[in-house]
Amino acid sequence: MTEDARATTVLLVGAMMVRLALTGAYAKYVKTGMGSVLLIAGILLVGLGLVGVARALGFVRGRGDAHGHDHGHAHGDRAGWLLLGPVLALLLVTPPALGSFGVGRSAAVDVSSGGRTFDPLPTGRTVPMTLLEFDERTADHHGASFGATPVRLTGFVTPAKDRTGFRIARYQIACCAADAVAAVVRVTGTTGNAPARDQWVTVTGTFQRAADGVPELRATSLAEVTAPRDPYE
Repeated sequence: MTEDARATTVLLVGAMMVRLALTGAYAKYVKTGMGSVLLIAGILLVGLGLVGVARALGFVRGRGDAHGHDHGHAHGDRAGWLLLGPVLALLLVTPPALGSFGVGRSAAVDVSSGGRTFDPLPTGRTVPMTLLEFDERTADHHGASFGATPVRLTGFVTPAKDRTGFRIARYQIACCAADAVAAVVRVTGTTGNAPARDQWVTVTGTFQRAADGVPELRATSLAEVTAPRDPYE
């Protein structure tokens, strides 16, 4: 790859990282809180790329540039410029976060209560809860900690395997989207057609034991919502 192609690639990668950090779109790929690190790294790469482009264009001369530098450019590997295609595409178009397509194709969360017993949920109010906690409480003494307390869950719709209701899911990540695994809850008790696949919904209902052991929520209300800025739990 020629020096100008390398420098341009570094410049575009840096610009892509700066864009993701400033717009918050980085949360689709890595854990929130890493935005400042990505921004600093992106700015450094942009600076490095600009210096490289300036050198390649002859605006900045480094040691050894006077000995055969132009000759090397003439016979450089032009195929290196092809690497700019994917980088430029990512700079212009942000791919969506992980959705229902990967739920059945990725590893599922290995849910257990971790050997602990959850405290009973408070009564008299609806308790917001992550899908992972819902699954963990289900595994803890068959959901005894739920009682009759309603809970509120938010996730994206993924089709049910057995056509009973539908499922909602949300990915858990340790570092980035590459290690994502999905927590899944079956939703029953709704009327009418199920929400569209990958539609984000907030469901309120009560825990219900299922014969097959799948975590299940008996819905009392359902609302379609916009995707959260941070799609992962």
